[in-house]
Amino acid sequence: MIWTAIIATSFIAFMLKYLGQAVPAAWLENARIQKFALYLPTALLAALVAVQTLGSEKNIVFDARSIGVLVAGVALFFKAPFPVVVILAALTSAGIHQL
Repeated sequence: MIWTAIIATSFIAFMLKYLGQAVPAAWLENARIQKFALYLPTALLAALVAVQTLGSEKNIVFDARSIGVLVAGVALFFKAPFPVVVILAALTSAGIHQL
């Protein structure tokens, strides 16, 4: 059963890659498509961060992770270097968790 799922998933991934290469160049030159492709990774990453930070089974949880993400957002707003953002978020989350 598990091998069926692995093979099916591999086939789907291969077909998606193949279909992505088969898209006509004229479609990719469309300004709306380029704008969509530009912002899609940012939106997906933001959604992943939100789900991993606030999600806990079927509930929304505000805990140390939420405060860490908030501190990271403030640090990014003030244009702090990325390593500083990560360290600030980690230290804040760990500090709040220890309380």
